[in-house]
Amino acid sequence: MIKKMKPTSPGRRAQSYLKNGNGSTKSTKAVRKNLTSALKGPVARSAGRISIQCRWRGAKSRYRLIDFKRSKYEVEGTVESFEYDPNRSCDIALILYVDGDRRYILAPNGLKIGDNVKSGESVDIVTGNALPLKQIPVGVPVHNLEMYPKAGGKFIRGAGTAAYVTAKEGKYVDIKLPSGEIKKFLGDCYGTIGQIGNEEHKLVSLGKAGRAYHMGKRPKNRGKARSDGHPHGGSYSRRVGRQPVDQWGNLAKGGKTRKRKHTNKFIVKSRRLRK
Repeated sequence: MIKKMKPTSPGRRAQSYLKNGNGSTKSTKAVRKNLTSALKGPVARSAGRISIQCRWRGAKSRYRLIDFKRSKYEVEGTVESFEYDPNRSCDIALILYVDGDRRYILAPNGLKIGDNVKSGESVDIVTGNALPLKQIPVGVPVHNLEMYPKAGGKFIRGAGTAAYVTAKEGKYVDIKLPSGEIKKFLGDCYGTIGQIGNEEHKLVSLGKAGRAYHMGKRPKNRGKARSDGHPHGGSYSRRVGRQPVDQWGNLAKGGKTRKRKHTNKFIVKSRRLRK
């Protein structure tokens, strides 16, 4: 649920954060050492150059190694704890398998500490279980979808997201994505049952610039406020006098943001037709 801060200062007045009721805890240092890796900051900063404008590495954190492949087939695991992950919008669940192995997975809604999860060809349709899309009934919400078999989940990994099985035809399964697009996936691709948790993540108010700065965001100033090194700058008037461009002279608005795809034969319904 969303927890609002008391207005003890201007920065805290509009500030809120997500308070989960799933009993989130923190694993031991020895467990985290085997399930995390170091994150490197942007390159070329030692020379004082900016690699990406308006960004920096953010507060120091370690990357949590998530089991997107769910490759522990037919091995049962128990949810040991739920943990915060600074690198993604949803929580992660620490799974202890019967063979002693521990792995992180994305935490779906409804999963609780002590629940059992499993992946395989013929596992039950239960939240947290992973199985091929051809084995999932129509209408069941899924997340962590693979684009190719055994490649690991690439789709539906953000907080509160879910896709739905709409139809099955031959070796393909039709999946409705959150954007409204209906796309064909191979039936051998794995998916995990359930909707990703933290669905209220989009309602969180940062409240102050400092929280955004800790996430790696730096201030962004207008081209009009810069010197004459920018096409919009160097004048005391507020009028730019030309089409909006970036500092290199490229048009800033109206340009394409996606590459042209090689084929659309796997798209049953375009996301542009969702209305």
